[in-house]
Amino acid sequence: MLYTANMIRLFNTMISQIGCHMNKCYTTNGVGLFRSCFHSSAVTQIKQLGVVGAGQMGIGIALVGAKVAQLPVKIFDSNPEQIKKGLKFVDELIGKDVSKDRITEEEGNSTKKRITTVTDISELSDVDFVIEAVSENVDLKRKIFENLDKVLNKKSILATNTSSISITKIAAATKRPEKVIGMHFMNPVPVMKLVEIIPGLTTSDETLNITKKLATSMGKTCTQSQDVPGFIANRLLMPYINEAIIVLEQGIATREDIDTTMKLGTNTPMGPLTLADFIGLDTCLAIMKVLHNELGEKYRPAILLQKYVDAGLLGKKKGEGFYKY
Repeated sequence: MLYTANMIRLFNTMISQIGCHMNKCYTTNGVGLFRSCFHSSAVTQIKQLGVVGAGQMGIGIALVGAKVAQLPVKIFDSNPEQIKKGLKFVDELIGKDVSKDRITEEEGNSTKKRITTVTDISELSDVDFVIEAVSENVDLKRKIFENLDKVLNKKSILATNTSSISITKIAAATKRPEKVIGMHFMNPVPVMKLVEIIPGLTTSDETLNITKKLATSMGKTCTQSQDVPGFIANRLLMPYINEAIIVLEQGIATREDIDTTMKLGTNTPMGPLTLADFIGLDTCLAIMKVLHNELGEKYRPAILLQKYVDAGLLGKKKGEGFYKY
């Protein structure tokens, strides 16, 4: 009996260690194949997840937290109307999953029950890990982190979903910079399987390891980047999109020919101008401005991109950008 018990303990320890060090979680029907292992290792540290921002990105993060990691999720947004829109989006996404037999109706209802919403940031005081998902504005993010720092338990971790802003600069707005980290989710969050993990200059190894476990429990593959403008994805992607806009601006080709050339010529699911519309032209401009300010003239935003944003043509979310939706 002693030998059997020791073997079981050894096996459980090995499985736990494998779960902690794997960067990839394979999924079947949207549910992690090894979810029970990853979920238990993450939950020992994280009992409740908080999300700041009930926009498309924040709702997507909350949904994978509730559905895949099976964590209680509390969404904060100061705008009740935005919360209402966000919850409607949750219903639509879950309904789509149920209709396509990705999850059962019971699983869908259980997921929705794990999601709660609040309009006062102090109501996040009981969460163990918060992911901020608001506009790409450094002053706004620093203010939110300053406020979160005041209301959260001292052991709680603060993550930002920034796609280009310095994690170290955001962390400096708090009194717990060792517990601040970047988690750049790829959009649309429920579909894309990647999260860029970005430790700041002051981020502790413990915070980094817990964040990786959380991302894995959410069914995501993790890559890690240094805290530099644009990190990996947008350092490569945004100049590509910006150059496509310059090609359009200079009349070298039509929007359709630009997108068709890159879609069929490089085997991508959509062309750069369509992709820009899906990301949001205001977001693309904000990221390019960060790259330009931090890295120099090579990354100057296209004049046409600025004009579209000035005109309120922000892409799919507003119904019109380079294309109409």
